[in-house]
Amino acid sequence: MRKILFFCFFACLTTSGFAQRIPRFNPDTVLTITLDSAISIKSTRINVQTFINEILKDTSFYEAFRNMKKYSFTAENRIFTYNKKNKVEGKIYRKIFHNNDGSYKMQYLARQDSGKVYKKNGKYQLYTVEMFDYIFMNAYNSDFAPSSSPAGKGGGSNESYKDKLKTLIFSPGRPIKGVPFIGSKTQIFTANMKQYYDYAFFSSTYLDSIPVYKFKVTQKKDLSNWTKDGIMIKELTTIFDKRNMQILGRYVDMKYDNLAFEFDVQMNIELGYFDNGETLLPTKISYQGNWDIPLKAEERAAFLILHKGYKKEK
Repeated sequence: MRKILFFCFFACLTTSGFAQRIPRFNPDTVLTITLDSAISIKSTRINVQTFINEILKDTSFYEAFRNMKKYSFTAENRIFTYNKKNKVEGKIYRKIFHNNDGSYKMQYLARQDSGKVYKKNGKYQLYTVEMFDYIFMNAYNSDFAPSSSPAGKGGGSNESYKDKLKTLIFSPGRPIKGVPFIGSKTQIFTANMKQYYDYAFFSSTYLDSIPVYKFKVTQKKDLSNWTKDGIMIKELTTIFDKRNMQILGRYVDMKYDNLAFEFDVQMNIELGYFDNGETLLPTKISYQGNWDIPLKAEERAAFLILHKGYKKEK
């Protein structure tokens, strides 16, 4: 059960080494967005439902991860683990060259560990870090960017944990089947769930040049404490390119507490244009969160993944 829960809600954070600590509990990690002004919904044909429809039908976000297999690139991965007082306990740094020129090869350019990282048996101290390593540092072997179908299109009774993870990242608003206590709580766009959220969108600029819409879905502030406790997704922010409505970024803030487990997680994924603006590829993935399961030690961790130097291979 513990591995299932971590896998399903992990995703889904720039200097060398560990000189710069990742800020804890940043309320909005989409730092490359410059806010211009709020848009009056009454004065434009674009409305809230327009953005919801785009989120639910979008495949470009998923395709961006699939497209990585066509490129060679360098990934810089930083992991921090924390104690209950939010003091750093362990640090992991990896600089990896993903070579897709012919047969795929993964080459470590730098590796650095310090603090409490591994158990005596050589495995990671935290399940959270174990899942990070499986999904991102060994991304190709774990089929994180598969060549099959988008999340939610396959599955059945044998749907893998990876498919559940992909549903959360690539298709927010859809149910995640097979996860106890959680499955339907991700369906924030149903008629029943809409009453608990506020919707707003803004005109913004991405990476100093790309005109975008920033669409925010946030939990209403005037809800009762009992109602708030039952809502898992506290915020979902999505960045759309105004020119084609492709999704360029996604931030999600999730928090939940019941008798089985407690978690408080924020994660963010940003994409960039390559090949003269023809291809979207992941450039930044960040995660920070706390997990607390009865009879197990609480886990606190933060990750920053940066992809650079994309080179298209034949």
